[in-house]
Amino acid sequence: MLELRGVTQQYDWGTVDAIPHLLGETADGEPHAEYWLGAHPLSAATTAQGSLADVIAANPEILGRRPLNTFGPVLPFLFKVLSAQHPLSLQAHPDRQQAEEGFTRENGADLPLDDPERVYRDAWPKPEVLVALDRFEALTSFREPTATAELFDGLGVSAELASVIGPLTERKGAAAIAEVFLDALSLEGERKQLLDVLAAAAVKHSRDDGPVGQLAKDVLLLDEVFPGDPAILAALLLNRVTLEPGQAFFVPPGQMHVYLRGTGIEVMANSDNVIRGGLTPKHVDVRELVRVVDFEPKPIQIIEPAAGEPGVLSYPVPCEEFALWRLDLTPELGWINLPGRGSARIAFTTVGQASVASGSHALTIGQGDAILAGADEDTRIEGHGSVFVTAAGLR
Repeated sequence: MLELRGVTQQYDWGTVDAIPHLLGETADGEPHAEYWLGAHPLSAATTAQGSLADVIAANPEILGRRPLNTFGPVLPFLFKVLSAQHPLSLQAHPDRQQAEEGFTRENGADLPLDDPERVYRDAWPKPEVLVALDRFEALTSFREPTATAELFDGLGVSAELASVIGPLTERKGAAAIAEVFLDALSLEGERKQLLDVLAAAAVKHSRDDGPVGQLAKDVLLLDEVFPGDPAILAALLLNRVTLEPGQAFFVPPGQMHVYLRGTGIEVMANSDNVIRGGLTPKHVDVRELVRVVDFEPKPIQIIEPAAGEPGVLSYPVPCEEFALWRLDLTPELGWINLPGRGSARIAFTTVGQASVASGSHALTIGQGDAILAGADEDTRIEGHGSVFVTAAGLR
């Protein structure tokens, strides 16, 4: 069992105070967007024995037999805290085959891993789950085309935008969405004036109740941060979701999404592969995005944690790379087993304080502290507050 220290990522969309507060640090006025606890080569967590990546390389057995046989000597998941003060990019992530092919292709082109034009920074897929720590807002997965057409009708822009959004009523399903999505991203020249029409309509309807008013507010939010970006129109094809603290949603490979604002726990496969379509100053690759995106319309599925053993709540996710639990500890519970045995586990405290014991070794972890427990360690925990635990989905 090892104490872990993560790495903060200071992207410009991050909040100033949420992550420092969680870590018990003084905010320095700079944006703190993500806090990584994992072994990804770009930003591995550290231990008293060196980087977590080095610890695993020297002791691969701590990963567990099944994860080691399946994924090799690599921690298969990446644990993050994410905190957004404003929207970040319209994006999707690859599946394993797409990631392996893309990584090989870009390596063959001699693109350095830190090249801003690089899309594939590793050969891993990137399914992910986001659990809200506070109210978290996002756009994710495509809405039914006819429902989106009705929202544009409500804004009163259907006639002016007909050259772009017409297929929403003229075609069905994925074909309608793909045509509108790609046309929206290609707006240029005089056609970009359609974005001004959209923004003007949003101003008129921003005080409306219901879905039309929410759509108008989202237009203005996106336009404030990314004025004139054609991806604003493309993003409006996505479902709107608001998570309350403790709720989650899962983002499989190929699913478009835009995180709007909020702070949450994000767990994903051990990858930094992001394919962007807009709403960002970073590299945009629409051609590659089209190769990975699933254009089928799908409803939002909010995940409520499921109760298991006393004090243990699980977030069911359909992937092999990771599993996620939240422990709601109280003094009355006493000692309970840390879930996920059979895999290396990361435990991170978001509220309160806990004692963690493995054999004769014991540690106290307060808010913002984390530990790594090996696959075969009989690890127990007690205390008060909330602790998130991640392990491989295969154990």
